[in-house]
Amino acid sequence: MSHRYSVILSNVGSSADRFLTTGYSAPFTIPELFARVKQIPQVTGVELIGNWHVTERNVKEIKQHLEENELKLVSIIPDHFGQMKWKNGSFAAKAPSIRMEAVVHTKEMIDAAIELGGDLISLWPGQDGYDYLFQADYIQERDWFAEGVKEACLYRDDVKISLEYKVKEPRTHSYLSTVATSLLIAQEIGTDNVGVTIDFGHALNAYETPAESVALLKKYGNKLFHIHMNDNFRHWDDDMIVGSIHTIETLEFFYWLKRTEYKGWLSIDQYPYREDGLEAVREGVNAMEAFAELVDCIPSGELDGLIRNGNAPEITAYLRKLLLPVR
Repeated sequence: MSHRYSVILSNVGSSADRFLTTGYSAPFTIPELFARVKQIPQVTGVELIGNWHVTERNVKEIKQHLEENELKLVSIIPDHFGQMKWKNGSFAAKAPSIRMEAVVHTKEMIDAAIELGGDLISLWPGQDGYDYLFQADYIQERDWFAEGVKEACLYRDDVKISLEYKVKEPRTHSYLSTVATSLLIAQEIGTDNVGVTIDFGHALNAYETPAESVALLKKYGNKLFHIHMNDNFRHWDDDMIVGSIHTIETLEFFYWLKRTEYKGWLSIDQYPYREDGLEAVREGVNAMEAFAELVDCIPSGELDGLIRNGNAPEITAYLRKLLLPVR
């Protein structure tokens, strides 16, 4: 099964954290970031972050970069997390003016996406949630969230709005926390153009089996709209190289992508702090390609048969021989 590969533009650049806010390498300009992405032959698309890469004022410049580097806009991720005004939430903020700003910014990014030839907005509302008990109205604030996202969905029904969940960070508790919560909210919004983004690492953080998350989104409305690939040790969103930690879970994930006939993009969402961003992303893409090819090479029906039987020693032996062949 062939896949389309993309990368969040900043992933090939310099990464910073709260311990080294200036970044772990020299910064790159936006033209330099596009040129670095172009060096990975399998990557044909990019994701842009609102305010970081694209604003309503630089769309023509970004369009030129896309055309010059023969890259397609895969999605725009609106900035609902990286400004002081969002510190108490965006779509679910208690202040009506902030909720309105969240919707307005989303509509601006929808307009930008259309002008750039895209049709997907991937929402990560990282500041929508709470930190302390008795701090949040769990019903009202979810109502506000759904109302705001629905307004964005109705703005252009030819643009998909995909909800990216994460169990925590930057808040201690996120409203959009798990695949099941995301499905519930998508069902409440009720439009055909609302769906869910699985970030592989976020699914691990939520103690999900990522392949099961793919299956749930297929079963309950075919709502898997987009995928971010990375890896971590489950405890935190480490955004490491694809398949570097959870190899078998990544393999099962790709099996279920094939079984459910996923047609969307596979996008790198890695933040290489001490590694060279370009080389780390290149290896992440190579890994995705290898997992997809391995699933395709397995004789038809073998994995299906293992699942039907459910015999754990038999499954483990099969995977051992597949991944650790004796020469």
